[in-house]
Amino acid sequence: MAKDFVLKSIVQIAGIIDKDEAQMLAECGVDYLGFPLRLPVNKEDLSEMEAAEIIESIRLPIKSVLITYLSNAERIIALCKYLNISIVQLHGEISVSELSQLKLIAPGLHLIKSFIVRDNNISELINTVHDFSPYVNAFITDTYDPTTGAYGATGKTHDWSISRKIVELSPLPVILAGGLNPYNVGKAIQEVRPAGVDAHTGMEDKTGRKSRKIVKAFVSEVRDAFVKIFSI
Repeated sequence: MAKDFVLKSIVQIAGIIDKDEAQMLAECGVDYLGFPLRLPVNKEDLSEMEAAEIIESIRLPIKSVLITYLSNAERIIALCKYLNISIVQLHGEISVSELSQLKLIAPGLHLIKSFIVRDNNISELINTVHDFSPYVNAFITDTYDPTTGAYGATGKTHDWSISRKIVELSPLPVILAGGLNPYNVGKAIQEVRPAGVDAHTGMEDKTGRKSRKIVKAFVSEVRDAFVKIFSI
């Protein structure tokens, strides 16, 4: 595993629309910018060419993350190469053998595997922690929406006690996602104690764009909450 991939007190905002939005998020102190591509349900916010252009313009310490439902190692690697990206968040039903192949072919990729929290699926998630930990760098817990069939970018929260259990059991960092906004993220961090948080729809105004006011409030709440939990 890559040893230079450190997750602690991370703020990730997903669903970047254009360069102006990416710049605004950087100015607000966001650490990771997420680019959802190759999606089975929700429509992409921008094309792969547009995403590549934005990613090229992003400067460290801000990092770009490919968020995708691809489950084939070679297709994942090809898309990462096209985007010139080294962090990929996997939401698809990828197998352990495919993950093993992915790490073998592209050991420089940093892999974040999603856990989708549904009703009463804690046993399944615990097994996934055990099976996938040797092949990824981190996990992210997100919410399933039974109405739309979407898992991720649902704007819905889930049972945070399940995410807290995953944090306690996982040997790897865990990011919390799912319906987070400036009004609930402080409580979520205190209850779950994740290594980072991810937000998407909760950062948007009525036009569908990220709101500077909302993002600044969100980042402030996150920073305060992480200071509190890490000082205990």
